[in-house]
Amino acid sequence: MQFSKKFTAALLAAITTVGLLTGCGKDPASGKEDGKPIHLKVGYSNGVCQAGLFAAKEKGFFKEEGLDVEMVQIDPAHASDAIAAGQVDVLQGLASKMIQPISNGLPVKVVAGIHTGCTYLLVKKEAPYQTIGDLKGKKIGVAGLADAGTIIAKRALAKAGVQVSDKNLEVQFTVFGRNDLPMVLDQGQVDAIAVGDPVASIAMEKYGYRALIDTAKTAPFDQEYCCVAMVTSKLAKANPKAAEKATRAILKGASWVQAHPEEAAKLELDKKYVAGNLALNTSLLKKYHFIPSVKGGYDAIKANAEELAAIGLLKEGTEGKKFADDAFLFFKDMPDSL
Repeated sequence: MQFSKKFTAALLAAITTVGLLTGCGKDPASGKEDGKPIHLKVGYSNGVCQAGLFAAKEKGFFKEEGLDVEMVQIDPAHASDAIAAGQVDVLQGLASKMIQPISNGLPVKVVAGIHTGCTYLLVKKEAPYQTIGDLKGKKIGVAGLADAGTIIAKRALAKAGVQVSDKNLEVQFTVFGRNDLPMVLDQGQVDAIAVGDPVASIAMEKYGYRALIDTAKTAPFDQEYCCVAMVTSKLAKANPKAAEKATRAILKGASWVQAHPEEAAKLELDKKYVAGNLALNTSLLKKYHFIPSVKGGYDAIKANAEELAAIGLLKEGTEGKKFADDAFLFFKDMPDSL
């Protein structure tokens, strides 16, 4: 009987180590599967700001870490579904957009901040609004009620004293297709739009819109990482070494983008990860701060959680630091940046 218990315990340990994810190896200490590169699925969307992921793949940083990655395109509006369904192991997402899904149990761990600044709140050039508080009682067009632009707008409005809780909403958020937002503002259907790049930058150039909020320039958002790297909870548990290696590769990729923005923009276009043109995409990558930071990612999660809890968008009693401690995964030997 004693031998049977030992055997059962050993068998369960072996099963846990092997894991349920494709690519979770049999040797978590080395992060390798029978001495072969670990296969991981990296989720991405066709956004210019995902350049760090593309660089990690195309410049060989994943490979250097002993990882064989499969790039899986996902709809950013359904990233949570892709995570829950096990379709991806690693991905990049908007911190502000991930807070509520994580609060509701989304099985993912944040591992680093990637870059700052890619979301805007735009108004017409001739509009009378000079501050975010001027939008009290107005209509704001958004791509979704839980979209990153909506969350940024709510945080900024709350700072300006405008009520944005579900019980007391002093602005009206109206949902349109993301690519239609510039047009509905031009037609006067809304007073402002909350939208990210490249739609925002194209709209400013085409219609002459101005930004009440530009998260690359407007305090305090300019100091906050808008996009973060994440690994699924399954990968973090089954093969933490592989999760660490993927994180390190992404940090390297983001740092490379910061040093080579035009080459990174060309890489994205040549490999057909994104659309657009070289001049625009290069200007966007130069505008963002691709200076990745582990602590910066943690701080972004903490700040978002604190503010969303304060305005009633998270469960009552949610404490920012505890939320970030639970949502974030630190690796013992990982430097803050690479």
